[in-house]
Amino acid sequence: MEYLVRFAQVHESFRRPEIESLASLTGIPLEIIFYDQFSPYCIVKLSDETAARTLISRSILAKDIFELWGQGTNYDELHADVRRRTQDRWSEFKESSFRFTVDCFGGKRSMREKRDIIQTFSYTGFEGPIRMKNPDQDFWVLEEYLSDIEAAAITPSATRPSEMDLEPQRIYLTRWIADSSRDIVNRYDLKKRRYISTTSMDAELSLVTANMAHAAPGKLFYDPFVGTGSFCVAAAHFGSLTFGSDIDPRSFRGRETKQGDLIGLASNFQQYGNISKFVDAFTSDLTNTPLLQHQFLDGIVCDPPYGVREGLRVLGTRDGRGKEEVIIDGVPAHYRPGYIAPKKPYGFEAMLHDILNFASQTLVTDGRLCMWMPTSNDEDVKLMIPMHQNLEVVSVSVQPFNQCKCSPSLYAIATPRLPDGQISDISLGRRKDDDGGVSADDLNAFRRKYFTRHSATASPKSGAESPATQ
Repeated sequence: MEYLVRFAQVHESFRRPEIESLASLTGIPLEIIFYDQFSPYCIVKLSDETAARTLISRSILAKDIFELWGQGTNYDELHADVRRRTQDRWSEFKESSFRFTVDCFGGKRSMREKRDIIQTFSYTGFEGPIRMKNPDQDFWVLEEYLSDIEAAAITPSATRPSEMDLEPQRIYLTRWIADSSRDIVNRYDLKKRRYISTTSMDAELSLVTANMAHAAPGKLFYDPFVGTGSFCVAAAHFGSLTFGSDIDPRSFRGRETKQGDLIGLASNFQQYGNISKFVDAFTSDLTNTPLLQHQFLDGIVCDPPYGVREGLRVLGTRDGRGKEEVIIDGVPAHYRPGYIAPKKPYGFEAMLHDILNFASQTLVTDGRLCMWMPTSNDEDVKLMIPMHQNLEVVSVSVQPFNQCKCSPSLYAIATPRLPDGQISDISLGRRKDDDGGVSADDLNAFRRKYFTRHSATASPKSGAESPATQ
């Protein structure tokens, strides 16, 4: 049976991966018949209404799902298709209360036009009462006038000639089945959250990431760069137990508040009533993790640091200095409260490989790693997508910030772990290369290219001297 999914007009490259991930999570056979990232409508084939309700119930980027009764490029085609598909089912709804709604994407209709459109479906023979609130059956006529990109270019102040003369490119008659969980985005809005920082991940994208990583009750999720806990909070919403770590404990501890109140990222779980889903957070970096390297994690979700504001670092020393034991008042310095461990520069590509190696060793079979990594809108600055022989890349979604070629974008990569097999540490070769680097730019190609691009953009075009030449 064919159904129509109506998407929100945001994060287009994430919409299909999210729906496919939810189908995989719930074990629902899904066939995508039509999908266009510039259209809000997607036609899928599902077994029944129960599957449709289950699939859409957790979606963040979809609005709702409908049973498809007919489609066409004009109303003559639509009516013919409706008769062909559903004529034998009209008697099922003959006595049910019902409502018709006309919705236009990229165009508009007057109330009189909408009423006239609804009247054209009188041949269905529905005799039940019309109810505008809580009807038994809710029918929607969906008109699509413009693609998503064309519609986005139209502002309230812009006018199109002969707007009322435009004809829809595609028309659907549908029966509403269920709404999605898109309304929870407002609940998790960062503006309403107790504990955030400048690096907190957007609430909507955090929830989408948790869906792509298959967060669900009975699963254990880990964020090795936990910060203020955006991903852990999202995974906890879907029922997963969560914990995290960070090289800087200040990011998740927070500041002192009233005695007895939770502080730091734990206060976020308390705010949303998910404190039972928060295991703990501890100080560590992924290279020197105290976690045992065996398969026990159901999911890893993370947004690694990119080394732009400051160079990437891990615990340790490059040349051996700082390893000498220091005794203060008879106590080794590293046992004292407030001890700050020494750190050394770290390569960005090495970090990506270490994440993949860690995931291959700690994820259970079919457990998912969903991580973000930076790239640039300029094609010659794009990074290679990291891969591992035990992890299969199932989706790569991009989140651009703007159209400027010098600005960064983010990739979200979802990789489930393959069944048990031999694991090879492919990061060793990269780490040997890092030994020759002495600065943050030496160890991070993205950082180097990012600042080179911005320096070229910001330099004077003619005449005036730059600060470096004065």
